Amino acid sequence: MKTNILFLFVFLFFTNISFSQDRTIQGIIHTLDSIPLIGVEIQVKSTKQVFITDSVGSFTIICCNEDKLRVKANGFYDQKVRIKENTRLIAINMKLKPGKKQRNYAIGYGYVSEGDRTGAVSNMNSGDTNFSRFSNMYDLIRSMGVQVNNGEVVIRGSKTFQGNDAALIIVDDIIVDSDILKILRPIDIKTIDIIKDGTTSVYGSRGANGVLLIETLKEK
Repeated sequence: MKTNILFLFVFLFFTNISFSQDRTIQGIIHTLDSIPLIGVEIQVKSTKQVFITDSVGSFTIICCNEDKLRVKANGFYDQKVRIKENTRLIAINMKLKPGKKQRNYAIGYGYVSEGDRTGAVSNMNSGDTNFSRFSNMYDLIRSMGVQVNNGEVVIRGSKTFQGNDAALIIVDDIIVDSDILKILRPIDIKTIDIIKDGTTSVYGSRGANGVLLIETLKEK
């Protein structure tokens, strides 16, 4: 009888300890610094439970005092996050894998909201166009009906007397400065997409002036 009582006491003691280690963590998952991602999976290592981000990219999980998370979304690199004792809030910036196919995954799987879907209004690729006929990137871009002023790509035209009208430039899924156009050669380009309608919101506030997407040829 005493043995049973002792066993029950030990069981309840360790059970209470276990429950006292449970904690609630809140967070948000986005990409390109500001675009929330919907339906991303967050798996807690200790319990194997899977939580999903909501329509604004936020989530709430229950985990141990010190734990690890694995974050997964098709088209994005997996991320591992360590939960420390002093962790209260988590902000995770998912990085998109290179390639147009991966961008299609990000949109097709619903990670980006319907109102934020991309819509390229102009496209050129090396399969349809001989890029070697252009002497530099500026001539190539101008051939797509886009202005280049003082080295800056202007897709939507000048809207204000002050401020920056330059388009956001993304090369191989990395946001870059316009100076990259001085270095790139047309013969090294695989595809160019010009995005200038309201769907540039998928790239956050930095896409407000339009987006120039460039994918380069990869060495085999």
